[in-house]
Amino acid sequence: MACAPAKQRAGGARAQLPPCYYEGYLEKRGAKEKVSRRLWTCLCGNTLYFFNNAKDTHYVEKLDLSGFISLVDDCSRDRNLEAARLSLRMKDGEIKLTAPNLEARELWKGFLCSVVELAVPSSLTLLPGQLHMLKEVVDKERLRRKSRSLSRAPSSPLSLPLVGEIPPCFRPVSRVEAEVLLERYPDCGNMLLRPGRDGTSLAVTTRQDLNGSVFRHYRVTQKQQGGYMIDVENPIPCATLYDVINALIEKTSGTLQPFLLEEPYEENITFVSSNDENGEKTLHCARGGLLSRGPSLPPKQGTDRWSPRHQTLPKCPSPQSLSTETPLSPMKRLTLAPSPLAQSFTEELKMKLEKRQKAGQE
Repeated sequence: MACAPAKQRAGGARAQLPPCYYEGYLEKRGAKEKVSRRLWTCLCGNTLYFFNNAKDTHYVEKLDLSGFISLVDDCSRDRNLEAARLSLRMKDGEIKLTAPNLEARELWKGFLCSVVELAVPSSLTLLPGQLHMLKEVVDKERLRRKSRSLSRAPSSPLSLPLVGEIPPCFRPVSRVEAEVLLERYPDCGNMLLRPGRDGTSLAVTTRQDLNGSVFRHYRVTQKQQGGYMIDVENPIPCATLYDVINALIEKTSGTLQPFLLEEPYEENITFVSSNDENGEKTLHCARGGLLSRGPSLPPKQGTDRWSPRHQTLPKCPSPQSLSTETPLSPMKRLTLAPSPLAQSFTEELKMKLEKRQKAGQE
């Protein structure tokens, strides 16, 4: 089936993708794959999205072209004599692509190189109308990247989108705030997961005692193929964020333990009322007693034992690995706002920063 300029479709995940410049069937075989798969392929922005068929709205795989190295013809023969092969070299490996025919291969090369290099390649055998399409794609992609960079919020350690299950030891705090938390509540764990400084990665902050507090910070990056990597001298691959925490627990023989702290909740219902005569406002505590609207619900069975609501300070969990059970549904995108707890120790942070500045001057 020949490829064709893309037409936007609505519905499902496809509607949330960047603008689609080109699409059609390609056979794809990765470096670790033994056989090729025939997938409907869409070039959306500077990423290739792969679907099982042309009607699917949710992609099964994607390939970010930011790791692009080269794209060359593969002259090896295919069972289909009309098929034309390509070799796409990326920083993390080589991918074999097969287009239905020579014309489709030239078009794919044109669109891919135009998007990656933001320039129409001059070495391709294309018609004037096809070259005009590539020029339009270059202009659209330049505009998309420019508008994306302008609309992107500045990187902040307190704002990071996460996908998947999040361990309860995650806190949306900065590096200094993480150190303060671990030092302030030493009985509630000594390892905390947080956003990284660049806003695109994560970090693990740990605290141990050695003639005083000793802090360590480990960078955790998300891999393009899925999963995470602890960036140390010998990188540690992890399938989930839970595995990141469990790996550090195991590597330290349980010396590092996840930080679990419940933020306080009110024990009574209070409300403010205003005096109609003098306008004076008074804080009241609602009366106790059971509501008489109906029977109370029975307690749920099998409650997650890692849920913070079932922990009472200062008691903290005994050393053991985290369970992957979580009340958060997987693949849910979360935008994290600053924690209310971070606001409670502003002065403590200020003193810590001033101490660091003085130490730097000395």
